[in-house]
Amino acid sequence: MTADRRCGPLAGVKVLELAQIMAGPTCGMMLADLGADVVKIEKLPGGDDSRGYREPRVNGESAPYLILNRGKRGVALDLKHPKGRKVLERLVARADVLTENYRRGTLERLGLGYDHLRTINPGLIYCAVSGYGRTGPWADKGGFDLIAQGFAGLMSITGEAGGVPVKSGTPIADINAGILAALGILAAYVHKLKTGEGQLVETSLMEAALQQTYWHAAIFFATGGSPGPLGSGHVLAAPYQAFRVADGYVNIGGANQANWERIAQVLGHPEWVRDARFATNEDRMRNREALIEAMESVLVGGDRAHWIAAFDAAGVPAGPVHSIGEAPTHRQVLARRMAVEAEHPRAGRTRALGFPVKFDATPAECGERAVSMLGEHTREVLREFGYPDAEIDALVSEGVVATAG
Repeated sequence: MTADRRCGPLAGVKVLELAQIMAGPTCGMMLADLGADVVKIEKLPGGDDSRGYREPRVNGESAPYLILNRGKRGVALDLKHPKGRKVLERLVARADVLTENYRRGTLERLGLGYDHLRTINPGLIYCAVSGYGRTGPWADKGGFDLIAQGFAGLMSITGEAGGVPVKSGTPIADINAGILAALGILAAYVHKLKTGEGQLVETSLMEAALQQTYWHAAIFFATGGSPGPLGSGHVLAAPYQAFRVADGYVNIGGANQANWERIAQVLGHPEWVRDARFATNEDRMRNREALIEAMESVLVGGDRAHWIAAFDAAGVPAGPVHSIGEAPTHRQVLARRMAVEAEHPRAGRTRALGFPVKFDATPAECGERAVSMLGEHTREVLREFGYPDAEIDALVSEGVVATAG
């Protein structure tokens, strides 16, 4: 793997990604954005399952695949073929990190589990993302984001009071599992720098979803009761939610008493501060419906821009409830480079979300942002590992590897 094209804090780190769809690819994209040389190893036939998502597509290419796989080189490899497994072992010998999100036991049955690969490379950091983790009574169960959200209780606290269970609009367990995997890899890499030792790092969709319930778990551990859904409301504070205005909704954050008093002033009702229903946070939580009704009776008289300007002037945190189309085109998002472009041989220049952490000395996303076609870099990577063209041609003809084009 070459690192001379890369920059960023992880320049020189060599990563093999045996992961697909979302959790594992999120981890790999973050590492690539940080400068690691990430080689995405896709299965044959077909590659990453997200390549097959039919809609939406950009010039025939899957948009979901494009948005999670920039900055990676692509190798297409049949791990069920004995020669394919030998190729992977050869790559592992010089890798720092391997990521995978197969169900537990899948790679072990192919003879490619951590216990074997660590004999080839004792410094290997092997990161596994699974449905429920590699230990415990549910370790062998598969999982998806939806299943993890339900298991962790997230669907019982999402939506409106009295409504049916609702999942988060975004696959929060998948995305957070990818972030946690990247965090674990970086911690393990620091250990490796100190000792030379690799290790097994693992997380799961279940744990990634459960981690999102901190406030609600605090209530349960303290009282034994399970909170329910509150729409956009906060489980511990009021007013802290989306409020209806003339042209949509505005989020208002009255998370402490000082902000509540400012809110009452902005809305022209300073007497609310002394109203027995609203005087303290406990009072406001008990009388949340009355509070919402009182506030919205004033808020509907102005539009989003008016109220956001008024709350900004008063020092109250407030903001618009954007559509997905509004958010990535906002000038603040653009100023923070959170909407970026990536190249693809067929799709051309496509837009994607940027890296959400900024560095002043080792900036992220400073290398190539290209998204690879299936097998686009197979020949390039195998050459780096000493395979002559004739041997690569033979592997292609046997269906062990595939090249693009």
